[in-house]
Amino acid sequence: MIARIVLVAGLSAAMAVPSFAQAGAAQGTMDPSAPKPGPVAGADAPDFTAPGANKDGTLKAPVHLADLKGKTVILAFFPKARTSGCTQQMTQYREQYATLFDGGKNIVLLGISTDADTTLANWAKEANFPFQFVSDSSGNIGRAYGTIVGATKGEQRYVYVIGPDGKIAYTKKPFSPFTMPQYDTLSIEIHKTLKK
Repeated sequence: MIARIVLVAGLSAAMAVPSFAQAGAAQGTMDPSAPKPGPVAGADAPDFTAPGANKDGTLKAPVHLADLKGKTVILAFFPKARTSGCTQQMTQYREQYATLFDGGKNIVLLGISTDADTTLANWAKEANFPFQFVSDSSGNIGRAYGTIVGATKGEQRYVYVIGPDGKIAYTKKPFSPFTMPQYDTLSIEIHKTLKK
């Protein structure tokens, strides 16, 4: 069963996920700057609901991870739209969309950052990105997946592959957008989930 975190206006981060002090105590450390590893392979993927966007504009309905169960879902967290590393990463995803993500057949790629959904929509339109984006403006998704640490405002560049069963099949923390073999490894791990 997928663990659920619902993002709604006014919901504080403390209500959605444990505080860093609680998380640190559970891990035997009280250092709030220590990176949260986030969920690991085999764990249920934390659920979320958040505003989405694509090259056609902002989505009318929010993106709800649980609605995608039965498909392979890739969560590609990145720091900020239009920056060099993020542009490289998303451009590679666009250029390899047919092979890496089978053109979106039973595979859903979600680029996630703290940018506003309007910013993500404009970027997707300008760059003709064929996949969806999710606006994690509250930071709740990032805290659930360990990509936001302490008071930082941008996501760390982590990638999660979630299998059709809703469990995490593969993680890459961090993902290097300029290291081409990492895209090859990602492709292998994505396609493993399609054979199960």
